[in-house]
Amino acid sequence: MENTRKSSIEISKEEFRKIGHQLIDDISDFIDSIDQKPVTSNESPAQLQNLLGPSQLPKAGKPAAELISKTTELLFNNSLLNGHPKFFGYITSSAAPIGALADLLAASVNPNVGAHILSPITTEIEKQTITWLAEFIGLSPNYGGLLVSGGNMANFTAFLAARTAKAPTTIKEEGIASCSKKLTVYCSTTTHTWVEKAAVLFGLGTKAVRWIQTDTSNKMDTKVLEDTIAADLKNDCKPIMVIGTAGDVSTGMVDNLDAIAVVCKKHDLWFHIDGAYGVPAAVVPKFNYLFEGIKEADSIALDPHKWLYSPLEAGCTLVKNPQHLIDTFSSHPEYYNFSNGEDEKTQNFYEYGLQNSRGFRALKVWLALQQVGRSGYEKLINEDIELSQMLFGLAEKHPELEAVSQNLSITTFRYVPLNNSKGNDYLNALNEALLNELQAGGEVFISNAIVNKKYCLRACIVNFRTSQKDIKEIIKIIIQSGRRVNLNLSQTEKG
Repeated sequence: MENTRKSSIEISKEEFRKIGHQLIDDISDFIDSIDQKPVTSNESPAQLQNLLGPSQLPKAGKPAAELISKTTELLFNNSLLNGHPKFFGYITSSAAPIGALADLLAASVNPNVGAHILSPITTEIEKQTITWLAEFIGLSPNYGGLLVSGGNMANFTAFLAARTAKAPTTIKEEGIASCSKKLTVYCSTTTHTWVEKAAVLFGLGTKAVRWIQTDTSNKMDTKVLEDTIAADLKNDCKPIMVIGTAGDVSTGMVDNLDAIAVVCKKHDLWFHIDGAYGVPAAVVPKFNYLFEGIKEADSIALDPHKWLYSPLEAGCTLVKNPQHLIDTFSSHPEYYNFSNGEDEKTQNFYEYGLQNSRGFRALKVWLALQQVGRSGYEKLINEDIELSQMLFGLAEKHPELEAVSQNLSITTFRYVPLNNSKGNDYLNALNEALLNELQAGGEVFISNAIVNKKYCLRACIVNFRTSQKDIKEIIKIIIQSGRRVNLNLSQTEKG
C-alpha cells in the first residue's frame, strides 16, 4: 500500500515553483508595461469565445504549465485594464500589486473566515482591518463590521441590520406581514440603485422607498426629507432608516450628512451612509468638512476596491454597535461547534453577515494599509482629486468642451462643437456616440452621467498610475474623436 495518494490535481513542489516563477515574471512585465497597452481590446463575445476554443468540457486533463501560460496570455491581451493610467470609467481602482500577492497567499492557505476556530489568525487580521478602516475615516475604533464582496453587499448588510433594529420585534418570527405599518426608507434621487434591490429582496417592496429630491447643489433636500417623514407618520407608515450618500456615483457629490443625522435623531431612525466610493476622502484633512456628521452614522458602507486601491473583491460594512449585526445574522445550528470554553470571547464572522463560508478578503486590505500608511493614502487620494480638478479646469478652458461638474475625484463634461447652433438633444446624441467611440477605441476609457438633462462624459479618477500627462493627453483624444463623430453625425442627419 502506498503511503502517498497520487492525484491529478496536485502539482509537485518543483513544478509549482517553476510555473509560479514564470507567472510572477509575466505579471511583473505586464504591470511594468500596462501604460503601453490599449485600455481595452474591444473584441466581440463571438471573437472571445473563438479564442477560448471548444465549448465542451474536456474529458482529459492538460498540463498545469500549459494552462497557466495560455490563460495569462488570454487575460493580458483581452481584458479591460482598469490598472491602465487612462482608465477613468467605473469606480474600480488600479489594484495595488501587494494585493495580488496577498490574494495568492490567502488562496494558498485557504482559510474559511466564518468562525474563529476555522481561521484563528485570519479572523484576528480581519478584526484589525475593520478597526483600521474605521480609524481611517475618522470613526471610533469601537465600530465593528466585516469585509464583503462590494458596495451592494456592504449596503445590504447594513440595510438588514437597520430593518432588525427599527422594525417591530415580531419581524424575525412572523416576517414583514406581521408589521401593522408600512416600513419606509428614505434616500435621495442620486442614491445608487442598490436601495431598490434591497427593498425588493428584503420584503419591503419598491413602494417603501422614498426618493427625496435634491437641492440646487445636488444634495438631498433635508426640508423635503422632513416633510416626507411627517406625511408618512400620518399615513400609517413606520419610517426606519435614512440613507445619506458620501460621494454619489454620477457626480461625486456628498450629502449634508450632519443635517441628515439631526433628522434621524429627531425621529429615532437608523442613519446609514453609502460611502462605498467617496468616504475614503475623509482621510484628507482639507476635505474633512464634507463628512461632518459621519460619526453619527449607525452604519457605513465603503469599498476598499474602489478608493483604497485593493483588488476586487473588497467591500466593507461598519456598524457603530456590532450587536446589531449579531441580532440580525446570528444563528446556532446544532452542528456548529464554534464556541470555546475559554473565558475570552471569540468572534465568529458568520454571525456578522450573510455568508457562512467566507474567503480571506481582509488580507489584501490589511497589507496595503500597512505598506502605504495613513499619510501615503492621504497623498494618493488628494492627488486623484487634484487630477480631477485639473481635468475640469482644462475642459473649462477649451472652446470645444463644456465643464459641467466636479466633486471629489469625478469630473463631468461634454463635447460641444465650435459655432454650435444645435440644441441639447443633438449634443446629448453627439456625446453618447462619442462615448461609444472612446470606449471602443482603447486609448482612454470613461463612462457617462446625466447631469441637469445633459448627457456628459464622466471621468472618475481612483488610479494611482494616472499622471498630469495622461490628463492632458485625454483632452486631445476627446477633441479629435469629438470632431470626427460630430462630422459623421451631421452628415448622417443631412443624408
